[in-house]
Amino acid sequence: MKKNVLILLAIWIAWPVMAQEQEQEYYHHPQEIRTIFGDHPGNGGYGAISLGYTQVDGRNGVMMGGRGVWIIGHGLGMGLGGYGFVNDPEFNVTDNLYYSLAGGYGGFIFEPILLGRWPVHVSLPVLLGAGGVALTSYSEDIYNQLEPYDTYFEESSAFLVAEPGVELEMNLVRFIRLSFFGSYRFTTDLVMQNTNPRALKGWSTGVTIKIGSF
Repeated sequence: MKKNVLILLAIWIAWPVMAQEQEQEYYHHPQEIRTIFGDHPGNGGYGAISLGYTQVDGRNGVMMGGRGVWIIGHGLGMGLGGYGFVNDPEFNVTDNLYYSLAGGYGGFIFEPILLGRWPVHVSLPVLLGAGGVALTSYSEDIYNQLEPYDTYFEESSAFLVAEPGVELEMNLVRFIRLSFFGSYRFTTDLVMQNTNPRALKGWSTGVTIKIGSF
């Protein structure tokens, strides 16, 4: 896993040189955006929503989020974003309760865009920020839709987060991009008695829809 993280960071560091060399070879019109369904010029910014899969404390989880990003010169995005997550409940036979972690995080997004004028290209977003997570428990009737169940708050913790990622983007039309992403979430240790301090560290993958002026 450490090898994969190092490769990801190396790609992120090398992007400006790669972009400059390949764009000089490829483009006759520097300001032209190429899309799958037509070519159009433009830049500006975008809003996006994301849906993905992640692992939290070694269990399957889902995450949803959004961001707003300002794009400079087709090659660099800066903005704000955030994500919420929850993992699958785990049953404890001792107290007949299900336990689940849920929380969210957000912060500043720095997004180099490699060959952004191509119809299919790569971006390398990095999120730097903070968040919070809570451990909750549920009665064993959680899956019985005919009966109510009780929810209990157990403990919580704040954390700092750094999440570098890679996105394979497609310029569908002038105002819409579809991307498939993978990212790794680094966090400070959680301060919780009944939860692994490194429960939030791990990979995420999913899809993002971006709408705006690129």
